[in-house]
Amino acid sequence: MSFFTSLSGLQAAQTEMSTISHNLANVSTNGFKRSTTQFADVIASTANSNPTNVIGSGTVVKSVRQQFSQGGFTQSSSALDVAVSGEGFFVVKSPDASGNGVAYTRNGSFLVNSDRYVVDAQGNRLQVYPVDGSGAVIATGLGATVPLQLPQTSGVPVATANVNLSLNLNANASVPAAAFDRFDPSTYNHSTQTTIFDASGNAMTLTSYFVRDSAPSASDPTSSWSAYSFVGDQRLSADSDPAAGTPITMTFDATGAMTAPAGGTAFAGFLPPGSTTSQTLSVDFGNATTQVYKPFNVAAATQDGAPVGQLEGVTIAEDGTVRASFSNGDTQSLGKVVLASFSNPTGLRQLGSSTWTASGLSGDPRLGEPGTNGFGGLMTGAIERSNVDITEELVGLIAAQRAFQANAKALDTASQISQTIFNIRS
Repeated sequence: MSFFTSLSGLQAAQTEMSTISHNLANVSTNGFKRSTTQFADVIASTANSNPTNVIGSGTVVKSVRQQFSQGGFTQSSSALDVAVSGEGFFVVKSPDASGNGVAYTRNGSFLVNSDRYVVDAQGNRLQVYPVDGSGAVIATGLGATVPLQLPQTSGVPVATANVNLSLNLNANASVPAAAFDRFDPSTYNHSTQTTIFDASGNAMTLTSYFVRDSAPSASDPTSSWSAYSFVGDQRLSADSDPAAGTPITMTFDATGAMTAPAGGTAFAGFLPPGSTTSQTLSVDFGNATTQVYKPFNVAAATQDGAPVGQLEGVTIAEDGTVRASFSNGDTQSLGKVVLASFSNPTGLRQLGSSTWTASGLSGDPRLGEPGTNGFGGLMTGAIERSNVDITEELVGLIAAQRAFQANAKALDTASQISQTIFNIRS
């Protein structure tokens, strides 16, 4: 029997060395949790056995138990790298999962795939609770979670219909000698550009050229200017004939106050580049436009069009709220990160790649929001490292090696004793 007793010790020591080797191999694996080998002695006895004479039959590996202690943190520059500081696992699902295929992980190194889903390295999609416009959760439970997907755009495009300009035209400007030609700067006095939008939200440039037509004289202290407007290469017309290209006539009194036009000037419809639908536009110089002895200056320029916002950034708050920001100034709450905990996390079934799935030993998951009901908070721009302590593992490896050597020596001694018995008759 001593052969089998020593053999069980060898097998147990080998299992412990394998467990330690696995820990050491994953010392740099994000979200990895180390394991320890638990042993139990083997006793074979009956009710009639004398308890003072029972000899053990070796050892057996009782379990390889995972240790879910907190790992250290590594700082990251990615907004989608997030770590749980405290209790909880991220919930992820495979793309084809419809309630099954749920996994749990502590590795918060997420990225965006080609379909704009936030996924882990295996392509599993991060799950969040759906929220309303204010960011409040509207449904809970594992069945209510949704994969986090980043929208590409935000908002509805609005075509520019009104442009408001407030500016000053230099009263010292002279009347150009030649007829207006936008490609010849000597034929106009000032110019300014304003960004406007078509019905699809595409940006266009409205360029206004200001040409002085008359200067004040002793008999007529007023002044007049012509404002020529172009959208791209199209010349706009300040009357009903789009082909005429009529400019806006601006007049000023002796004090430099604008006397005409009063209110906005509507241009004839024009076709934005790449569009088949006519767009109308009105320009209003307002009451703040002047002609005084100061350099040309645009005091204010506004328009009522709006583009579609393009995604510019994503942030994950400590409470798990995911927000997206867009180029048009919009912000959206996309969801709240879901965390899961288990009454017996050591019973989770390992899937590899720092992911686990629930089992009968772990119990069902308890879901919640970060920072509430015992769940840890989130740290954005950080990744949880392995919780393997190299020093501790190396000491354990030495102990396992000693145990292996001791059992091997016991096996060798038993072999020598048996050989001595075999040699008695000889």
